[in-house]
Amino acid sequence: MLAPARTRVPVLSTDEAIAVAGEIAADLSAGSAARDRDRVLPAHELARLSESGLLAATVPASYGGAGLSVETLVEVFRVLAAGDPSVAQVPHSHFVYVNAMRHQGTPEQQRFLFGEVLAGKRFGNAQSETGTRRVRDIRTALTLVGQGRWTLSGTKGYSTGALFADWIPVLARKDTLAAPGTGPLHVAWVERHAPGVTVTDDWNGMGQRTTASGTVDLVDVEVHDDRITPYHLTFEGPQTYGAFAQVLHAALDVGIARSALRDAADFVRTSSRPYPDAEVERAADDPLVVQALGQMEVDVRASEALLREAARAVDAADADLTSESAADASLAVAAARAHSASTSVEVSSRLFEVAGTRSALDSLNLNRHWRNARTHTLHDPAAWKVQHLGRHVVDGTPPPNHGQL
Repeated sequence: MLAPARTRVPVLSTDEAIAVAGEIAADLSAGSAARDRDRVLPAHELARLSESGLLAATVPASYGGAGLSVETLVEVFRVLAAGDPSVAQVPHSHFVYVNAMRHQGTPEQQRFLFGEVLAGKRFGNAQSETGTRRVRDIRTALTLVGQGRWTLSGTKGYSTGALFADWIPVLARKDTLAAPGTGPLHVAWVERHAPGVTVTDDWNGMGQRTTASGTVDLVDVEVHDDRITPYHLTFEGPQTYGAFAQVLHAALDVGIARSALRDAADFVRTSSRPYPDAEVERAADDPLVVQALGQMEVDVRASEALLREAARAVDAADADLTSESAADASLAVAAARAHSASTSVEVSSRLFEVAGTRSALDSLNLNRHWRNARTHTLHDPAAWKVQHLGRHVVDGTPPPNHGQL
């Protein structure tokens, strides 16, 4: 008897994906302030994203997916983040690990896990670790216990998406008993509710409050060879893996900035009182307010333009991958990320300057824009993006070949 066919989500075209993102973002925006204020985790909203087909947008066409471009995905992220950046950040790792599977999975692994995504399943992440000496130190280990059988143990922090995931890709060292802690990095793909996996919702950041970026504990989780993919091989040659992850982060920053500017303009138009020295009837006619909003618009448009350019550079590198094209993509993304980080923090702060005293009321929760921007832009230091750009300008030094650039 044949097994029942898995349900498939819609396979969206570029125009359909952007349109669907716009519809979902409008609904996200309506509830964003309340979800943030009350820390309501977005289980319903993420289910809608899965059902819409957006989370399957980058599954290759050869496996039945849409295979949409990075440029399209970045625009989807920007639009969703303008609705609610916490909801938009949750599937960030989902797309990063779909990309990892595209690069390093075997055909059989790709067939199975891409099929899971097309059935509406979500990937989370268990990558970063807390309490280590360096940010990129990894202690979580895969230990060989039999022919093709391993056990996975360790603790991960900042595990955005894991709480809502069906599959959790775990970054770990593939160790042997003779050399523990020194093995090459691999990704172990474990089911969210597998024995030995515990996900704790202990994220309490001041911003991005509903990403549930909590802790994943792994105790002797059984993993077989067919659920392990190499990670270290990604960086042995030219790659866009890092640029892809970073350009999605930039899209989140830009979405936050656009949302903050939109709310600032709405508040000025509907709720602000004019300052007496302006001698105008509406705050929206105060020349200082108009000038400030205009400058904020210039900054947001510049970030949006750099974001589009960076996404296109990643697509161009993927089409013809060389050391030069990969470096061009990383530098374009570094510029977009450095600018978007500055813009999102600045615009979400100037919101209060143009909107006036009442905008600072906690009941309005307009401060969530700044809290979200300030929290998300700490993900990777923007100053290092500028350093790598400067070194390239000075003497042509290519950017480092790692997953944060």
